[in-house]
Amino acid sequence: MLIVPATTAADIALAAGLLDEEPRPDAVERFASDPGHHLLLAIESDAVVGFVSGVEMTHPDKGTEMFLYELGVAPEARSRGIGRALVAALSELAQDRGCYGMWVLTDDGNPAALRAYAAAGGVREHPDNALLSWSFSG
Repeated sequence: MLIVPATTAADIALAAGLLDEEPRPDAVERFASDPGHHLLLAIESDAVVGFVSGVEMTHPDKGTEMFLYELGVAPEARSRGIGRALVAALSELAQDRGCYGMWVLTDDGNPAALRAYAAAGGVREHPDNALLSWSFSG
């Protein structure tokens, strides 16, 4: 397996089958043009079998950390360490870019992700998680 960064719209299109929805050209352009946005692809036999995306976030009094936005592995490629390898690669990239840490939010209903995050060195800080979200039309 090879893990490579997706830096262009054509690269990002390779992961389209693993994304939740069809990539939007405007969002792809904005994502690819921002040096703080990262998409890593796992490739086997010339096929994309997984991806992880991360976003660098900077706060004035804390510095920069990596937010692990999404992890996806093709169903036929699961339980083979691909998720762990992708998360570890994003962690390494975060360290190379000077981030002081990396975080992700999930819940107990996603045991595969929890296993991948833990296998890649993630530590669960709180037994309960809370996620609040806002939806904006437009």
